[in-house]
Amino acid sequence: MLTDLPLHRLREYQAEVQAPGDLEGFWSATLAEARGHAGLLRCERVETGLATLETYDVTFGGFAGSPVRAWLALPAGTGPDTRLPVVVEYVGYGGGRGRPHDHLLYASAGYAHLVMDTRGQGSAWSPGHTPDADTAGAPRHPGFLTDGIEAPDTYYYRRVFTDAVRAVDVLAELPGVDPTRVAVLGNSQGGGIALAAAGLAQGVRAVLPAVPFLCDIRRGSQVAGRGPYLELASYLAVHPERVGQTFAVLAYFDAAVLASRCTAPALFSVALMDAVCPPSTVFAAYNAYAGPKKIDVWEYNDHDGAASAHIPHRLRMLAEHLQDRAS
Repeated sequence: MLTDLPLHRLREYQAEVQAPGDLEGFWSATLAEARGHAGLLRCERVETGLATLETYDVTFGGFAGSPVRAWLALPAGTGPDTRLPVVVEYVGYGGGRGRPHDHLLYASAGYAHLVMDTRGQGSAWSPGHTPDADTAGAPRHPGFLTDGIEAPDTYYYRRVFTDAVRAVDVLAELPGVDPTRVAVLGNSQGGGIALAAAGLAQGVRAVLPAVPFLCDIRRGSQVAGRGPYLELASYLAVHPERVGQTFAVLAYFDAAVLASRCTAPALFSVALMDAVCPPSTVFAAYNAYAGPKKIDVWEYNDHDGAASAHIPHRLRMLAEHLQDRAS
């Protein structure tokens, strides 16, 4: 059922969250520190039995240099001098990078495809292989949304967003990849991470967030009917004295804030019956987005975001912005 604002109001909706005054300094220092640990990189070919793809098991240094795992899929026969446009994908909430056989689409379409594991996640619906050794360890609501929420420095998504930027950083060192032709994308949590990566990394040429999570987080905690925003609502019901402090911390990580830093062309998607990422939260990021943008509106879909019906739109977007020769 439709439970949020009507579409004409969604197109005008603006989030109340404001960028912290030291946002630029916070992220510059965070990323500089992570890049100072940039020595770790492994890329090992794995046998999958797939005749049309080649798959590599990648490990790179993320936040504080801690190892982050990823899969890199290339079309079979990609030669040592080939440089393909690359799609960097971030994963939805609770999932990990999964197995190589889960990721066939983008390499089949002719792209290099890097799928980043999300630290500490995996096992809810797909396996992960990256522990979160840097967790703050403070009491939290079960899940990830309130992990380390006492301060920006300790917050969980500081580590995840840093990992996401580092995944873009290391592309120049991977086989078969053209680091000048990069798109970032993801569904739900992956879409929110993609917006953060596009706002914080250099050289992203296209952004494709589908039904993104982590946008206008305060409103999400107030109007979502199910899903991880309810972790935050439950936490603040137990700690009502922390409401102001909590949303001050979250402003550093809200994708509706970071979207205002994004300049690459973007294709969003939103589902008007989405109870997990309510459409007003998606439009908060879309309306704040600073670069060229368009949005697919799926009137009768929930958090599936129209699933495979959205894929041809993505492929057209990627072809438009990545399928050229690097200069």
